[in-house]
This record gives sequence, C-alpha cells and structure tokens, in this order.
Amino acid sequence: MQLILASQSPRRQELLRLITPDFTVCPADIDEALGAGADLKSEVARLAAGKARAVAAQYPQAAVVGSDTLVVLDGRALGKPADAAEARRMLGLLSGRTHEVMTGLALYVPGRGMHTDTTVTRVRFAPLSDQEIEAYVASGEPMDKAGAYGIQGLGARFIEGIEGDYYSVMGLPVRRLYVLMRQMDLA
Repeated sequence: MQLILASQSPRRQELLRLITPDFTVCPADIDEALGAGADLKSEVARLAAGKARAVAAQYPQAAVVGSDTLVVLDGRALGKPADAAEARRMLGLLSGRTHEVMTGLALYVPGRGMHTDTTVTRVRFAPLSDQEIEAYVASGEPMDKAGAYGIQGLGARFIEGIEGDYYSVMGLPVRRLYVLMRQMDLA
C-alpha cells in the first residue's frame, strides 16, 4: 500500500525514513488555526488528523501520516514566529523555564480509519543571555519552528533536559508511529 507523508517538513521526512524509505510526500493545505479556548492536546491531534484527512481525500487508496507540533508555555501555544522580534520574545519567554511540546500524530489507513495519538514532552531551557538570543535569531533557524527553536539544530545548545520523546520534539514520534504502522501491517 502506498504511504504518504502529509508534510513538507524535512525533519518529518528524515524521521519517517527511520521507519521506511518507501513513502511519498504530499503537503496538506489546511487551516491550522487553533480553536479558541480549546484543549491544546486535543487541538494538535485534530490538526494532525486534518492533514491526513486532506491528503487521503486526494489519494483514497493510500495510507497517510499527518503530524503537527505545538510548543506550549503556561497553557498557551507558541507558534512559528512572524518575524525576528517575535522570535526574540518567544526565546525570552522560554529562557530558564520548562515548557511542553505536544505532537499530534495521525495515521489514516483505507478500510481501517483514522488513528490518532498525542505525545507530550517536557523541555527545560537554560537561561539565555540577550547575546545568545540575538545570535540565534540572526542564524535564521528560529523562523520556521514552533516556539522559535529547533532541538535538532543550533537550538540544541539551549536545552538542559527533556522528559519524554526527543523525536516528538523534532516533529514526529517515531516509536509511536512505528507501533501504529506495525499494527496496521504497514511496517
């Protein structure tokens, strides 16, 4: 059965290759706005399922993987920064604190329906100086990342510790997806 990743993220592609090299990439075009006052853990699963559902509508005979990641601090989601000033602000908020990274996972399999899961990982940031924040923002890395950092890139130097799934923080919970794919005879 054809397997499609409903994401153009290079990180998710790299992580899915840890399970199988045999998949196609087809980014989903959905509204990623969060529901006002909605439970964020449920919302990230809804977004992942929405991506999988949108691509499955185009390829009804294929299995489709969808994923979405939120960085959550004090119960509020920190999305991708709109500009350098917002990236600085987000990094300042994360500095010296622990936050959660919620990653929603969805696997649609024809005839077997949609399977969703959400992983929550706690990430502890070191205190950051203004110079560290400025240099990191100048690197450009924070601009396309939820919460304005990438744990697998230059942002790694700011991480004091994690409790949970490292790969989920990168954007795809590899073990959980592997287990789901095995249950569906896809791996």
